[in-house]
Amino acid sequence: MKQPNRITISNIAELAGVSKATASLVLNGKGDEYRVSEETQQRILLIAEEHRYQPSFHARALRSSRSHTIGLVLPFLTQFTHASLARELESLFRNVGIQIIIACSDEDPEQERVVVNNLLQRQVDGLIVISSNTSDEAYSKIHSYVPVVQLGRQIGDSSLPLIMTDATAATANLIQVLATQYPDEVYYFGGEPGLTPSKQRLEGYALGLQRANVSPRAEWIRQRNYFSYSGYDMMEEVCNELGRSPKALFTASFSLLEGVLQYLNQNPQMQQGLHLASFDDHELLDFMPLRIDSIAQDYTALAFNAFSALMALMEDKPLSAPVTQNIPARIRWRHPESRRLSKLLATDLLPQ
Repeated sequence: MKQPNRITISNIAELAGVSKATASLVLNGKGDEYRVSEETQQRILLIAEEHRYQPSFHARALRSSRSHTIGLVLPFLTQFTHASLARELESLFRNVGIQIIIACSDEDPEQERVVVNNLLQRQVDGLIVISSNTSDEAYSKIHSYVPVVQLGRQIGDSSLPLIMTDATAATANLIQVLATQYPDEVYYFGGEPGLTPSKQRLEGYALGLQRANVSPRAEWIRQRNYFSYSGYDMMEEVCNELGRSPKALFTASFSLLEGVLQYLNQNPQMQQGLHLASFDDHELLDFMPLRIDSIAQDYTALAFNAFSALMALMEDKPLSAPVTQNIPARIRWRHPESRRLSKLLATDLLPQ
């Protein structure tokens, strides 16, 4: 289908009987500054409105030396956490006239290098990254000319601005309650051990057991990756070993919980006697027959702080908050006994 020709500044200038320079000044809001008469300004603006004139984005970018785009690098867009953050960030940047370009790394550092290079070639004004890298050498170089904000994960020991959830505190609080109920068996399913969130969640698990005076056992801890099939496989493995479901199980992500629930759906007899808990929350858990305690990340706060940090850096302003920001998480108690014990132990728990 043939697209209609777009009206240009030259067309508007011709229709208004003025020079292209005069039309450009008025359409860019500088008519008063350059003493263009009110009558001429109104004539130019009326013609522009009648013909639905839209200024060229590329021309605006050239004038301002900015592309008005930022890159958002995610491991996967399909995972609940990443999709939630992308939704929040897109709304924030859209409201200030900045378009997000989303690129996925598939948890592959080489693929991440490729997609970041593609974003830089498109001259994005900044980057927000949930990185699969263990070294920030490349990002530190990029940060010298394009600001970079880490979100959700720290890249090695990077000192670049970092916004992430304080997973250790909330996990410890939840596990303490869980271990108080089941001191002889609290399993842990986690993802890639080298990632910062994995380290924090496992640290919180160990701390929670310690507070409940429970000694961890090596066979309780299983770690693979954050795909749902890993949750399924680990659940199948444990149930085969025990001949039943574990008494208590904490999954370190919603995707792992999805895999566990898929296994339980196929093997409903394994739901008996199982107390499930998970990092990450979804409103659908409110309607599950299993009462699953969960840790809810504050995606709104995570996104807003990442947005604020990147906007400040793009405008060469000092950050209004510390370079590293840990956003508190909230526990959703759904199991009646967990709710009761959490109240009894409230004086011993860290602030939630």
